[in-house]
Amino acid sequence: MHDPRPASGLTRRDLLRGALIMGTTTGLFAGQAQAGPLRQTPALHSSGRSVAIFGGGVAGLSAAHELIERGYEVTVYEPSYLGGKARSMGVPGTGTGGRADLPGEHGFRFFPGCYQNIPETMSRIPFPGNANGVAGNLVRVDGAIAGFRDLPPIFTPVELTGLRHLTPELLQTAIITAFGFIPQLPPLELAFFARQIALWFTSSNERRYGQWEYVTWEAMLQADGKSAAYREYLVSALTRITVAAKPHLSSARTIGTIGEALVLAGTGLIPQFSGGIDRILSGPTNEAWIDPWVTYLRSRGVVFVMGRRATRLQLRNGVIAGVTVTGAGGTSTVRADWYVCAMPVDKTTPLLSGDILDADPHLAGMSELITDWMVGIQYYLRQPTRLPQGHIAALGTPWALTALRQAPMWRGDFAARYGDGTVRECLSVDVSDWDSPGILYGRTAKDCTAEEIAAEVWAQLKRWLNTGTGWLHDADIHFWHLDPGVSWSGGGIHNETPLLVNTVGSYDKRPHAHCAIPNLFFGGDHVRSHIDLATMESANESGRAITNAVLDAAGDPAPRVTIHPLVSLPVFEPLKQLDADRFRRGLPHVMDA
Repeated sequence: MHDPRPASGLTRRDLLRGALIMGTTTGLFAGQAQAGPLRQTPALHSSGRSVAIFGGGVAGLSAAHELIERGYEVTVYEPSYLGGKARSMGVPGTGTGGRADLPGEHGFRFFPGCYQNIPETMSRIPFPGNANGVAGNLVRVDGAIAGFRDLPPIFTPVELTGLRHLTPELLQTAIITAFGFIPQLPPLELAFFARQIALWFTSSNERRYGQWEYVTWEAMLQADGKSAAYREYLVSALTRITVAAKPHLSSARTIGTIGEALVLAGTGLIPQFSGGIDRILSGPTNEAWIDPWVTYLRSRGVVFVMGRRATRLQLRNGVIAGVTVTGAGGTSTVRADWYVCAMPVDKTTPLLSGDILDADPHLAGMSELITDWMVGIQYYLRQPTRLPQGHIAALGTPWALTALRQAPMWRGDFAARYGDGTVRECLSVDVSDWDSPGILYGRTAKDCTAEEIAAEVWAQLKRWLNTGTGWLHDADIHFWHLDPGVSWSGGGIHNETPLLVNTVGSYDKRPHAHCAIPNLFFGGDHVRSHIDLATMESANESGRAITNAVLDAAGDPAPRVTIHPLVSLPVFEPLKQLDADRFRRGLPHVMDA
């Protein structure tokens, strides 16, 4: 007898209940990131034009950009530094002879071609010599290096070339071809993986939000019982290096969404995804993007108040009457017509006091969101490595390492511009797993000192990249720099800049840009978005949504900001419609039956 439950273990009753919840909460389907919450923000029809933005990261700067261009008076309050997790910073005291300090960063920047909102904003930031503004500093990357433990690394193209069209069958063939280089992977398991990807591509929005949101990526890929190579590389490594997420915790909908977008960007079949699958900046982030952005915003009239952090939202008569801020100058109250919390979720939740939650109970979900660590370390080398240009994925490393060889893709002579003149290479590495034991000390990154982290990361890189190549040499290390957001005090380690992790069911707990308090708005990569991932793109989209929500609340007829959704291929629509009908009837996907 046929088992009516899909592989996820959900019953038909579960699926029908998910469909009912989905329909009553969003009207159409939750896949529309613009859909409003249960209580729409009422219009104030206020003539006030002053906006106070708390948080100067990508979300806050994006909102400031759109609002100042529409004639609002914008003040940004930032306790630490502008740019948030996207910023770069000089390593103090490393520059001599008129050269700039060596460039450090929270982690290297990655601009997939499926990003549409942030590149459009960048095109409107002037940059000398660039007709396309800061967007002209994006450099396309055509290949990547895949490293395996004790095996020679492989250079592989990152784009699926030669496709004139795409069908579920061609998609599966392309996936099998793209990942056929993975060692010790049984062909039948690779074919199964490709089939599950095709299942995702043909899943309806109803199923994505009603079923896959509540299933882990590991469960959707049915990792139990598969080979070690399948679990280590296809399930775990690809997830960790892409989104710093744990596949046994992360929503299948979130991972599937970004995976689909990256695949489509790599095919070249989506005109809106014209940037290819992979782009990086042509220099340190602040030089190539953040500093020109801040300069432009200041020229338009945005006021930046540094060293001030929001500590209390003052609710009076159903609206925000002021915000308490603290800093080196003491405590004061900021008053404006419109207030924007554009801080990371872990900094926002302390502001959600009882009266705020009484006014909008949905905001309580933010305190249940989970964050994880993805932190960067840079190695400054005396000699250029022979690594091919492109991103480096050390697949299966205990600390889920990815890296980028930056100097060859940056403008100018690195040694002449930075440091003491002896550094010719910057290898920037992201550490995405801080909870697994390493190979050098047998401890997690959270249990190591900064020096031990530097030694462990380097040891893992050599183990995964040096077999048959000899690319990395200890003697070449001049200096290393760990993200200053990581610190040690009281015998423990602390990370000031964790990332949101989209765990199973977390979409329900995330806020919209607007809420039931009519002059309060939220921005950040935890706000609901189309890309639905802790990225610069989602933060920028939230800034656009904030602007539109302010205009709506004010009854302002100014042009709304365009918000670019992700794009799918029309060829899959008939299968999605079929799946929507099956989902509404409580049936599994036809490929899952």
